[in-house]
Amino acid sequence: MSDTVISVENLSKYYRLGTIGSSTLRDDVDRLWARVRGKPDPLSKIGHSSLDVHHSSNGHSQETNDKGQTTNKTQPSDSIWALRDVSFEVKQGEVVGIIGRNGAGKSTLLKILSRITAPTSGVVKVKGRIASLLEVGTGFHPELTGRENIFLNGAILGMRRAEIEKKFDEIVAFAEVEKFIDTPVKRYSSGMYVRLAFAVAAHLEPEILLVDEVLAVGDAAFQKKCLGKMGDVAREGRTVLFVSHNMHAILRLCQSVVWLQNGFVAKIGPSESICIEYLAYHTEKGGARHEFLDYGEHSVIFTEMEMRNSAGELTNIFRADEPIQFCIIYRVLKPVNGLTLGLNITDGLGGSLWAANELDQHPNLFDRVREPGDYKLIITAPGNVLRPGTYQVALGAASGGHYHHHPQDFPSFDVTTVGYWRQSHHFFGLSGGPVAVPMDVQVPVRIDGRLQRYS
Repeated sequence: MSDTVISVENLSKYYRLGTIGSSTLRDDVDRLWARVRGKPDPLSKIGHSSLDVHHSSNGHSQETNDKGQTTNKTQPSDSIWALRDVSFEVKQGEVVGIIGRNGAGKSTLLKILSRITAPTSGVVKVKGRIASLLEVGTGFHPELTGRENIFLNGAILGMRRAEIEKKFDEIVAFAEVEKFIDTPVKRYSSGMYVRLAFAVAAHLEPEILLVDEVLAVGDAAFQKKCLGKMGDVAREGRTVLFVSHNMHAILRLCQSVVWLQNGFVAKIGPSESICIEYLAYHTEKGGARHEFLDYGEHSVIFTEMEMRNSAGELTNIFRADEPIQFCIIYRVLKPVNGLTLGLNITDGLGGSLWAANELDQHPNLFDRVREPGDYKLIITAPGNVLRPGTYQVALGAASGGHYHHHPQDFPSFDVTTVGYWRQSHHFFGLSGGPVAVPMDVQVPVRIDGRLQRYS
């Protein structure tokens, strides 16, 4: 008996922009008539035909004709292939990460697996009970209370009432919504909504758990707790598909990764090698000026960030001995009290190395109301701190422990060996870590006898 629980074969999803649904009535009639006549799906001819799909170095899909000539893939300007010829398998008990830039097709893939939307073509086979957490409010009825939604979701998953009652207290405790469990969920904050939704999805013992980047809505403590719970689910032998921009979380949880690029599968393989290749690819394609487009509904949004070197030039490549200036543009949409904006330099895998925020040197800002408008914040990182390597910049805006905007599409930059002041020879195969702040090392002196123990 095969241990494959998810099989995806040549999966494609087509959307016509500006219409409700993925196709028009005429498209549906044409497809039905083609199926009756035993002809190919007419939509499959759009921008694909019988050409072999490849990925060019610039990340755009290209096609090769019968003569081996590369051509650009064409499609109507009012349409888009969210997914195209996606194929992979997931074994029972595997934890698989789905990575890619915004618009790569990650959420569309999970919605098809969850049967929220139907594919345009291709075959999806799923063996087992699925619980999914794809976006805030998925599977919840806003007029029902938290208690009623727990039982509703359990019933949808095919669980008996006695099974749900057995898990009920654990779900409520994990979500930390005891006081509000009998309140309609339409009155919940987005954080409360997500906490309860994740608790339900993770605790009602599905064979397959699908989790999108919705966890980013929660605070840091909740995110840590969710990652720990997904690890527990995996250790119990259940299958997890996890969409995230946090490479550190992907490496921590996932054995393998599916990298989506413009709706196609760019690479599939072990998580460490694929994540490193993914980060290297997007660092090469990154720029010194980064625009944040995925705003969502926030009181404060980041709109743009520039990186400049010691000469004031726009760049994302810096000498190890020069300062890095981050110019951050953000917009306040309504008055916010106690607003704090910060920058975090990570190792590219989500691990924090170095952070700074407005309150470090201007604590009086905490008591001020930030009025609506556009603002510019400049943070400068000194030279001779980061070793040569690739790093990412994470931004956050918060007040009162609540995140207003925490973008997931992190810009990257490189620190080169030029101007590298450390003369380390990396003894014992150790690199010394990414931060190059020296310790106080004295000149060795010869001593007679053994050192006295400290009392």
